[in-house]
Amino acid sequence: MKKKKKKKSNKGLLGALIPIDVGLFVWRSNYLDTEQTPKDQTNITINSVISNLTMTQDAANLGYDSTNEVVTINNNQANFNQEDLSLANGSWQTFSDLDNLNRVGVANALLGYDLMPTEERGDISSVYPTGWKQKKLSNGKWLYNRSHLIGYQLTGENDNWKNLFTGTEQMNQGTMVQYENQVADYLRQTKNHVRYRVTPYFKDNELLCRGVQMEAQSVEDNTISYNVFFYNVEDGYTLDYVTGENM
Repeated sequence: MKKKKKKKSNKGLLGALIPIDVGLFVWRSNYLDTEQTPKDQTNITINSVISNLTMTQDAANLGYDSTNEVVTINNNQANFNQEDLSLANGSWQTFSDLDNLNRVGVANALLGYDLMPTEERGDISSVYPTGWKQKKLSNGKWLYNRSHLIGYQLTGENDNWKNLFTGTEQMNQGTMVQYENQVADYLRQTKNHVRYRVTPYFKDNELLCRGVQMEAQSVEDNTISYNVFFYNVEDGYTLDYVTGENM
């Protein structure tokens, strides 16, 4: 997943959001996202994570405040136990089956350098995730990206319907990639392992997720350790999370 971008909007995430352990919905569209690295660099940094919440549910109820696109969960500590961090089975990744609305669910992995791709990412335009109601932004970019739960640069997972969801340009190319890059750089430099989990959050029967929780913990040391929630928003645009429509 290659991303980087930022803008502004003001709408809270209403009500309790529930983690869906499965999901993705087939929609047809004439628009394709490019998921190419943008030429303009985002000014969001890891230091922008200033909220500290005790539960992911808190992040959902708090909602996006037009400033903090990322909030921390559980004192920024991932919820993995010793069994979760085991190296016994080597590097691996798993994806949830799609739910009854075809939505993506939680993706898990024990990331290792051996899983990282050696080739450029292939075409993913045949995948149409739930809430895919594409629109071109005023700057010429597309509103939505086919966003990877586990980024391509980490495991080489390409056009897997269980790994792709509808994410805004702002989230996909802006906030998520910074955390993914941290992990990717660590894997390349150390050849160690990182326990990784990404969970999309949908409210009720909505087709567009309200946000994504990402947890990561390096196994051989404590270099990588975070538990964050990204809001699926695009500043300046109102998103209908039921359908993915926008204005």
